[in-house]
Amino acid sequence: MSRVTARRKTTRLSPAGRIQRPDTLAVEEPLEIRVDGRSLTVTMRTPGNDIDLVHGFLFGEDIIASVADIVTARYCAGADSEGRNTYNVLDLRLREQVPLHTRNFLTTGSCGLCGKTALDEVRTRTRYPIPHDGMTLSTDVLAGLPAQLRIGQKLFDATGGLHAAGLFTADGTLLALREDIGRHNAVDKVIGWAVRENRVPAHDLVLVVSSRASFELAQKAVMAGIPVLAAVSAPSSLAVDLAAESNLTLVGFLRGETMNIYTGEDRLS
Repeated sequence: MSRVTARRKTTRLSPAGRIQRPDTLAVEEPLEIRVDGRSLTVTMRTPGNDIDLVHGFLFGEDIIASVADIVTARYCAGADSEGRNTYNVLDLRLREQVPLHTRNFLTTGSCGLCGKTALDEVRTRTRYPIPHDGMTLSTDVLAGLPAQLRIGQKLFDATGGLHAAGLFTADGTLLALREDIGRHNAVDKVIGWAVRENRVPAHDLVLVVSSRASFELAQKAVMAGIPVLAAVSAPSSLAVDLAAESNLTLVGFLRGETMNIYTGEDRLS
């Protein structure tokens, strides 16, 4: 069985009766991120594209600025009860010039701080402010991006339980798609891909997510300099406030030919 899916017994109830059968589920496992052998954080994720995940996470937390800041990334021994490597511990070595603080993580929606504090922190710490000129995007192209994202969600087809994030060009070309049990991890994975491909600042890219647009996802887009964030579901009020403060075009309820444009409408043609 794949590391990203698992089979479990289930009882299905329907008007036709009760049927016992196996079900395919998305795997959720911890990933411990270490720096020079010291534990930095643990995130619950779907295994796969872990290198992208750590690059995106560290970039979004303003710990690294480019792929050159990570010298090595390797899995450490994290054995299960049978002595097999779980591949759930990833140790990184940063360039000596990269400072690492004990707690360097940016504000999230669950931190308990006020919205103004959260907005100020992201705005003052992003390395790549989103320019007011530059990329424009056709609404016809934008309307077609969720369908492209959905076609690429192979793990969702198998499990029905994964979020997806995709990076697109302005003409609708899909560059990277990642799936994960956590929507923030899926975004970290595609931004990590962009970091590794030297595509940041991503002033010419569009981020599309299969979930709602929380403050945390808007924060990650702003940190990477992505000018457009589109979600198939609703944004949060703080995500809209951050988008307005940061010149981020934020679109929600992107379904078929309809969409809600919350900020940055002038970027859409």
